[in-house]
Amino acid sequence: MRRTRCFLLLIYFIVGFLTAILCMLFFRISNFLFSTMSQSATRKPVIVVGSGLAGLSAAHEALRAGAAVHMLDRAPKPGGNSIKASSGINGAGTRFQRAQGIAGDDSFFADTVRSAGRRFTETGSPLVDRKALVEILTSQSENAVNWLADELNVDLSVVAQLGGHSIARTHRGGGKLPPGAAIVSALVEELKANSEFTLENSSEVDELLTDGSGAVRGVRYHNFDNSDGPAHELEGPVVFAAGGFAGDAHGLLSKYRPDLAGMPSTNEARPASHGLLSAIGAAFVDMDSVQIHPTGFVDPKDPGSAYKFLAAEALRGEGGILLSSKGERFINELNTRDVVSDAIMALPHSTVGSTRQWEITLLLDPGACEVAASHIGFYVWKGLVQKKKVRDLAPEVISAVDKYAAIVSKHEEDALGRKTFGHWRLPPGEANRDEEVCVGIVTPVVHFTMGGVAFDTQARVLRLEDGNELAPIPGLWAAGEITGGIHGANRLGGSSLLECAVFGRIAGIQAAKSVMTV
Repeated sequence: MRRTRCFLLLIYFIVGFLTAILCMLFFRISNFLFSTMSQSATRKPVIVVGSGLAGLSAAHEALRAGAAVHMLDRAPKPGGNSIKASSGINGAGTRFQRAQGIAGDDSFFADTVRSAGRRFTETGSPLVDRKALVEILTSQSENAVNWLADELNVDLSVVAQLGGHSIARTHRGGGKLPPGAAIVSALVEELKANSEFTLENSSEVDELLTDGSGAVRGVRYHNFDNSDGPAHELEGPVVFAAGGFAGDAHGLLSKYRPDLAGMPSTNEARPASHGLLSAIGAAFVDMDSVQIHPTGFVDPKDPGSAYKFLAAEALRGEGGILLSSKGERFINELNTRDVVSDAIMALPHSTVGSTRQWEITLLLDPGACEVAASHIGFYVWKGLVQKKKVRDLAPEVISAVDKYAAIVSKHEEDALGRKTFGHWRLPPGEANRDEEVCVGIVTPVVHFTMGGVAFDTQARVLRLEDGNELAPIPGLWAAGEITGGIHGANRLGGSSLLECAVFGRIAGIQAAKSVMTV
């Protein structure tokens, strides 16, 4: 009996002891979960201003780092100018290059520096570390292409050589969707599936909010859909990715480049957002560096329109040629954009309405048309490109086609210096008269602004402080066309999407870190 009583007492003791331990564990786990949920509920989101590729890339990386993201964009739909990008994204040393027989690519940095021109080595204030920025851009290009192809399943298997490049490194897909649209749509779909992501379109930021020390603490914004409603305030670190000022014809563009008055543009007319950054002391560089793209389509239905669709540089890269009004080639079509634009603008121009423009023929043979089919189909549908048999072209154009076809077929040296001919396969002479070519009229257009806010390799926005030294503005990062210092006097085709992906991802990671460590 005594043994039974002792045994029961032992059992009661063990049960009580285990119950006490379980209660302690329960309360500790409950407190931990409550603390974590409370912290998650009160943690400020990363605020992304702009929904182009730079903003989308930043949002993707911030979410992956564990932060919530609140994206604001004044346009009614996401994508910005990135969704219209048609030539592709640069990448050096990619598996897609190797699949096309390009064993190595170590010239991307040198090509970028050469394209940047005098801006890369000039002195003056403020000074940004151009060399470091270009090194980040070029060295992380393969990783950016792999990220899009492997994680987001974007087809980037076609590689072309654009103007200013010493090797083929501009990636796009083989389907009907242009690369900008393919990349943007994949990212938007991925982000919208994340419950921690909020997107407000038709919402314009009016002010960057700062604290007493000058650090950015959030934004004030309003919704176009509720114009009579109150302004909203949102607190959190800010990634500014609102694009350039090529569409601000009567604002920053007229201030820094009044000589471009009357030029058509590939950008829709809208005021720039740079004033929000200058209001808090951000420094700017290269603001007079504005890129004229040599080929924007002249729409036969509205030739005097100030807004032009871009004729993708890939059209020339795949074999297209440019002909003057006399039907003559006059420039190496694969020169840098500034050189090709200058050559066109040295020719006689016309004024249609209030638009100053040129009328240059862009012609692709069947081989180039076939490889650029995803572009050509859209341009034909828009009425910007026509398909014609060679025999139906003007006599001077037929002569130019024959002359160029002879150079390509006989592997002769091009007097204008073109060394690669894309996929041109049209033979010279009577054998080509029933072949169908693609023809459009193009003109130089204001396209891209290389200048913008000063920033560093961590995508931190910089301001001038005592001694003319640049220092980061706490709580503020930037990426994409809003920034300056990477491209100098001239941007290489394919590097716009690349800088958005590379520095957008960096900005998102750094902004998320600032939230997650609070």
